[in-house]
Amino acid sequence: MIFNKYIKINYKRYLLYLIRWQLSTPILAIVPIALHLTDFWTAAFIANIIGGLLFFWVDNFIFTSKDLTTQWEVVENIQCSDCGNVARGYRLVKSSNYDKVKDSEPKFRCENCSINKSNELRKEGVEV
Repeated sequence: MIFNKYIKINYKRYLLYLIRWQLSTPILAIVPIALHLTDFWTAAFIANIIGGLLFFWVDNFIFTSKDLTTQWEVVENIQCSDCGNVARGYRLVKSSNYDKVKDSEPKFRCENCSINKSNELRKEGVEV
């Protein structure tokens, strides 16, 4: 498998997923031990059903939670707060160490100005 250099890994999600994966091991071990009187395939089937019932919700949280990702707002046809061009506008709303959720006067930027602002924020230590 070739990894694209443009793929950005969300390490928080990845770490939680690895922890979740390890938590599935006891399910797959304990259930067959508890069902030792049944055959192997029945015990494996029941263990996987139980694991699926439990970990569907955990996986759903890991891969959809807004608390684990950077949030952006995108609006069509705005005037860029930096260069004044009318274009699709972007603004960083929230990341782990940046929060403009309650900003009463949000500033949207065109794509180029947004990239420049993102680079400035990174230099200031903001996770973008």
